[in-house]
Amino acid sequence: MTYSKSKAPLYPKSHLLAASGVAALLSLALLVFPSREVEAKKTFLDLRLDTAAELSTASEEPLVRDVSEIPFTSIENADQAESQASLPAPKHEENVAEAKPLLKEVIVANGDTLSTVFAKVGLPQSTVHDVLTSSKEAKQLARIKVGQRLKFELDEQGNLAQLRSPLNKLESVHLERSGTGYVFKKEQLKPDISTAYAYGQIESSLFLAAKRAGLSHNLTMDLANVFGYDIDFAMDIRKGDSFEVVYEQKTIAGEKVGTGNILAARFTNRGKSYTAVRYTNKQGTSSYYTADGKSMRKAFIRTPVDFARISSRFSNGRKHPILNKIRAHKGVDYAAARGTPIKAAGDGKVLLAGRKGGYGNTVVLQHGNRYRTLYAHMQGFAKGVRNGSSVKQGQIIGYIGTTGLSTGPHLHYEFQVDGVHVDPLGLKLPMADPIAKNEQQRFLQLSKPLMARMDEERATMLAMKGE
Repeated sequence: MTYSKSKAPLYPKSHLLAASGVAALLSLALLVFPSREVEAKKTFLDLRLDTAAELSTASEEPLVRDVSEIPFTSIENADQAESQASLPAPKHEENVAEAKPLLKEVIVANGDTLSTVFAKVGLPQSTVHDVLTSSKEAKQLARIKVGQRLKFELDEQGNLAQLRSPLNKLESVHLERSGTGYVFKKEQLKPDISTAYAYGQIESSLFLAAKRAGLSHNLTMDLANVFGYDIDFAMDIRKGDSFEVVYEQKTIAGEKVGTGNILAARFTNRGKSYTAVRYTNKQGTSSYYTADGKSMRKAFIRTPVDFARISSRFSNGRKHPILNKIRAHKGVDYAAARGTPIKAAGDGKVLLAGRKGGYGNTVVLQHGNRYRTLYAHMQGFAKGVRNGSSVKQGQIIGYIGTTGLSTGPHLHYEFQVDGVHVDPLGLKLPMADPIAKNEQQRFLQLSKPLMARMDEERATMLAMKGE
């Protein structure tokens, strides 16, 4: 049997060398340019490694990546972790804005006490105690009134930081925490001062006429005191009497908040006119004088009780209402409500402040060497009035009562000159010193414009009324 042996085809040597070269190039290409899958896997591995490095190194600057071009959704979790790691930590709200104090206001209602008011804003009884014991002045806060406003400022813990409360249009109180206690103080608002004019005509009483003219109670009392040396307002006032006043008007932001001193006044009583001008001398002492500089102030005031009714006059032959005997009445009786203040008729020294037989509670004053006054049937004595003490003209020395031999509340008032009883209603009172000569010109420079203003204001007012 014969076998034939086949032979492999023979390639030229040059062809074999070319094929080997192509193979080598392909192998090199695969090494240098990996497939897209290999590339993606390598990128994912790099991202994992980078993220782990970021989380483990807190001191390093976070790496913010744009991962939108990463082709695999399987890296979503890693993407979220990277985002959260790259954002700054959220801040607490307290760190963003400081806490503001809490403001609360309470209007005092009927039945309220300081404790109930504090409770309304969430403050405990211990705070009330701390406030009232912080100082002697702070105890004033306990005297709250219906309608009074209390403005509280609480800190972020709800503790009292400040408290303000207006007492009136010109004055308020302020309490502020300082350390472990509280500081209390009163605050005064300074008003603007202007002048105002008022005119009144009496129909029945000075008070009603003054009220119609727009005068306050205090201004009316001041007006009576200015002319009280010449006019007895208990018996001298008549229908048709008139008055004019130039006074200080207090305002804050255009709103009237009170009145000040009477600067000038004119009072016409029974056809006779009295004038008064307030003047402060170079020593700083203020007083009232007539328009030409004579003192309005006498050594004694005409009436020791304001607006009282004369119930019995000075007499040498009056029948006593209790003893039923004819007995001289060596004084004047002023009937008024129990507790009405009694004023010293002049500067003096207290000779007696105590019981005196049928006079009951009595005060006797000595004025210099010649004059002596007596005040009887008092309900009680004013504070500081005792034997040997000194009093000033107009100072309250006691209060009307009905002690001793008395049928009702009144003041029995006696006046002695050199030891002799005289009628105080008919007595010509001694004068005080006039304006000093070296201040006369200065006084007139003040007085003349004030008198001229009253004349002009009155003329304008009467013209408008057609009188």
